[in-house]
Amino acid sequence: MELEKIQKIEQSVSNLENKQSRIYFLVQDTKGNPRAGIRHIYDMALVLRKNGYNSIIMHETSEYKGVSEWLGEEYMEIPHQVIEGQNLPIAPEDFVIIPEIYGHVMEQIKNLPCAKIVLCQSYDYMLETLPPGVNWSQYGFMKCITTSEYQKNYINQIMRNVSIDVLSINIPEVFTKKEKPSKPIIAIHTREPRDTAKIIKTFYLKYPQFRWITFRDMRGITQKDFANFLKDSFVSVWVDNESAFGTFPLESMLSGTPVIGKIPSLKPDWMTENNGVWTYQFNEIVDILSTFTQNWLEDNISENLYEEMSNTAKEFQNRESYESNIVTLFDSYFTKRLESFSEQLEKIKVEQ
Repeated sequence: MELEKIQKIEQSVSNLENKQSRIYFLVQDTKGNPRAGIRHIYDMALVLRKNGYNSIIMHETSEYKGVSEWLGEEYMEIPHQVIEGQNLPIAPEDFVIIPEIYGHVMEQIKNLPCAKIVLCQSYDYMLETLPPGVNWSQYGFMKCITTSEYQKNYINQIMRNVSIDVLSINIPEVFTKKEKPSKPIIAIHTREPRDTAKIIKTFYLKYPQFRWITFRDMRGITQKDFANFLKDSFVSVWVDNESAFGTFPLESMLSGTPVIGKIPSLKPDWMTENNGVWTYQFNEIVDILSTFTQNWLEDNISENLYEEMSNTAKEFQNRESYESNIVTLFDSYFTKRLESFSEQLEKIKVEQ
């Protein structure tokens, strides 16, 4: 019995040393709709795979649509594993990364001996599927990866027994500064579709002189088209109260397109007074947009705004640094896991 236990631990040690331990990333099926959070998960899995790790995308049903239509075929080459009706081959040396919204899945796998990590990109959802009084550590999730220091500080106040690492999102290089003059187009991106409709209708009714200005709803389009539409636009509008990071404003800034936005409940780390036009009041957006539009038509937009935008956003478009941070983080996870198994193995051998 002891020999069998030793052999199993030795196999776990070998798998960790050779990066054969599986790293499962659970993703939500967005039915083909682009999501920055899903892109971040796929980016992590792709980077790890390119660096010799055994990363796998995990999804709930066989009807999973995937991300090839909006993110690219390269990402679908990562091995995918369906959960429904399957007995997942999860070993003690494996890692399972679960998004914060899947509290029910955390409860289901709480007794698995693998390393369990929460990926919290949206603090607003972290209690959504947890019973009152229950935190992640009670399900064996002692580590968390999040995307900003502000979000880390907030999570720390709620999930006190969990170690939290920050891995900032990288903005893809498809978002580049426009080379041609902007067109009379407003790019608009809101969490709730009704907010988009409300802003557009109110703007046209309140300021009929601008009815010739076109709005572009940025929902449900490919990443390439998204980037091109941002380059065409002279301004973008952003409303997302629950956002914990805010990729759309940064994508706009990298495109050379100023942002008018409502400040979310948790203000992003990167947001300053001078890198956008921000308000706490939703109903002020239309008036701010009208003033900005008039100033744009009169070529009266401050160059300082464009400079601040560029300085802010360029920090989030460094692929080399992003990939290095991912590898460094998971190297540390593997090292600590390997130390734990090695200590366990040594203890058993000493007791024999």
